[in-house]
Amino acid sequence: MNEVKVRVVDCYIYRHTLDGIRFLLMKRNLNKIYEHLWQGVAGKIEKGETSSEAAIRELKEETGLSPLNIFVADHVSKFYETHGDRINLVPVFGIEVDSENVILSEEHISYKWVDIDEAIETLVWNGQKKGIQTVNDMVINNDDRMIWSKVEFNK
Repeated sequence: MNEVKVRVVDCYIYRHTLDGIRFLLMKRNLNKIYEHLWQGVAGKIEKGETSSEAAIRELKEETGLSPLNIFVADHVSKFYETHGDRINLVPVFGIEVDSENVILSEEHISYKWVDIDEAIETLVWNGQKKGIQTVNDMVINNDDRMIWSKVEFNK
């Protein structure tokens, strides 16, 4: 029987620019599973940690950036993993930052700031495409759901 797990988070990092919203995409390192895959910030939820705490920690670890605002996107990504025969449900977060200066961890070898069209063209998995599109739609529409699902954190 399949086990349903919530063990990872997906975060789509964005900043406002004169040219519109730009999203951060990072290319995974060769020594990682899914090598050279472009992605947002993603990672495992550690024991005793909430999903939103994992999102903030992963942001800082993978990019060196600090969040300005965080909200829960109106999308839960999902994927099946043959290893462990499990279905993963993945909470998705939108995280606003105010700097374009990324300090990559060893998990990634490159990064770029892109508009939503390039992001959707670059990302591979449908869950990623739907997640980033949901974040984009919520931000450009100044959606009330961003207020209702705002994550409080220590700045």
